Amino acid sequence: MRSCGIAFAFVLLLIALASAAQKPTPAATTVEAAGADYQLQGEYEGMLGNLKAGLQVIALGDGRFRAVAFRGGLPGADSQIEDRRELEAQKEGQTVTFSKDNESVTVGAGKAVFKSRDGQPFELRRLVRQSPTMAAKPPAGAIVLFDGTNLDAWRPGAKMDDRELLCAGAVTKRDFADFSLHLEFILPFMPAAAGQGRANSGVYIQNRYEIQILDSFGLKADSGDCGAIYRQVAPKLNMCLPPLQWQTCDIDFVAPKWRDGKKTANARVTVKLNGVIIHDNQEIKAKTGASQSEGPAPGPIQLQNHGNPVFFRNVWVVGK
Repeated sequence: MRSCGIAFAFVLLLIALASAAQKPTPAATTVEAAGADYQLQGEYEGMLGNLKAGLQVIALGDGRFRAVAFRGGLPGADSQIEDRRELEAQKEGQTVTFSKDNESVTVGAGKAVFKSRDGQPFELRRLVRQSPTMAAKPPAGAIVLFDGTNLDAWRPGAKMDDRELLCAGAVTKRDFADFSLHLEFILPFMPAAAGQGRANSGVYIQNRYEIQILDSFGLKADSGDCGAIYRQVAPKLNMCLPPLQWQTCDIDFVAPKWRDGKKTANARVTVKLNGVIIHDNQEIKAKTGASQSEGPAPGPIQLQNHGNPVFFRNVWVVGK
């Protein structure tokens, strides 16, 4: 009887562990719901003497943070980033202090105060960057896929929330070959998540080629991160902004060429993330991930539902 009791207890333990593993990671979709850690996360920039410096602060959950410091300013079209340094620290009270080699930076109250080895303080101010293509208006001849008024351009199953935003998991009714696409997206705040579990979505072109959407704020650019041609080509620069800030993605796509059932030229894509070119006429050699097989027929545009509350607005396309 004792062995049976032990076995039963072991089964209950396995069930409890499985339930815990399946518990969804919390995802805040508003600043109000994001909590105190969100107030420290973000981008900071300023001068350290004659040197322009940038700092990205990333929440990791339970008061833990990572700081990424850049010489030359924040990543962007005009910055000359010489290197990056990473540190982690635990929040104490309303601030978090990162320190190494008798230098420190304390983040709180909308600023980051850096103290050099000689004790001299320098201040970086928190800023919220906005893409230069934000709120771009559809040109003449464009097809408006979503403007917050209806779901007419999308297949059944597409959803709009009470804020009049388009939910992830929408597929266009119309198929496309070559096109230019503009969309704006917002990522949830998921500090306890990591990797592909952190605000995952994607723009599927023809259901064959995915441009990744992910909370990659503060990471080194990789082929699985935001803006990547998924698992094939990393973005030239990580231009992902913090979650709960609106971001833009502009895609110029040229479909592959076919003759007699054989591909004679690969697809090509130019991508701007938050107004900065991260792929410039980049060749896509094959379908990405578990996408649909390549073929000569045009295909739809899909905004992938990967189980995270990612939302979209101002979506329009110009066919070519």
